[in-house]
Amino acid sequence: MLTENEPPTSGRRPTEDWRDQVIEGDAREVLATLPSGSVHLAVTSPPYNLGIPYQGYSDDLAYGQYLAWLKEVWTELQRVLVVGGRFALNVAPTSIKDFRPIHHDLSRGLRDLGFIMRTEIIWYKQTMGRRTAWGSWRSPSNPHIVPSWEYVLVFAKGSWRLDGDRAEADISARDFEKFSDGFWAIPPERRRNGHPAPFPELLIERIVKFYSYRQNVVLDMFGGTGTVAVVAKRLGRHYVYIDRSPEYCLGARRRIASTAPAPPEEEGPRAAPRRHAVRR
Repeated sequence: MLTENEPPTSGRRPTEDWRDQVIEGDAREVLATLPSGSVHLAVTSPPYNLGIPYQGYSDDLAYGQYLAWLKEVWTELQRVLVVGGRFALNVAPTSIKDFRPIHHDLSRGLRDLGFIMRTEIIWYKQTMGRRTAWGSWRSPSNPHIVPSWEYVLVFAKGSWRLDGDRAEADISARDFEKFSDGFWAIPPERRRNGHPAPFPELLIERIVKFYSYRQNVVLDMFGGTGTVAVVAKRLGRHYVYIDRSPEYCLGARRRIASTAPAPPEEEGPRAAPRRHAVRR
């Protein structure tokens, strides 16, 4: 475990050091050093290629180059996931006037690599308060839809089922029912921590509890402020944090060091699931 005075780990490390580490480096190069079949859940949101001022990364590639770069990342990710391992990809369609369905392009690329697409979750961010982009105001000529949501696209490697010890599942019956509704109303994170687009912890908590067991390994290869690693540690998982920015690595290391694992939640007798009509 890193202490606050230790530097972030460089990208090339022996494989025995890979768990519970803050690793500074290019996602492709760092993933190439991890053992095959070692990660149970990956959660990330890649740079959107919109010129956002991330530290340590130029967010303005040609679109084809951008997709090719991510394909290299996904290829290494596929190797390091266990069979049945999950990948939760947070992404949003970009631009309003010049709409680009990046979520479709990324999901197509992942399915072409052989990933199973399990589902898509609508993360409703409730961000319509300062709306300005109306397009053709009160006219059908060219009105704009302003997205107040993002997607969490969930994929699996090789199998729908992730094997594990049922005793290491830590999700309550009530939360399981709540999370299995794919419309998640969660406000965005307001504390930026020096990053333009941090995750809210509640979003990551739901993903981690719903898709992994305690003691599983949770990876974020575009780690940013370290929210995925922080939540993974707090919920009794191992983490792997990767980012090429020294500043983000430093901030993440401090957040992780100040996070203590939470005691397991105790739940009463399991309630029988409520019956819902299913449209076929």
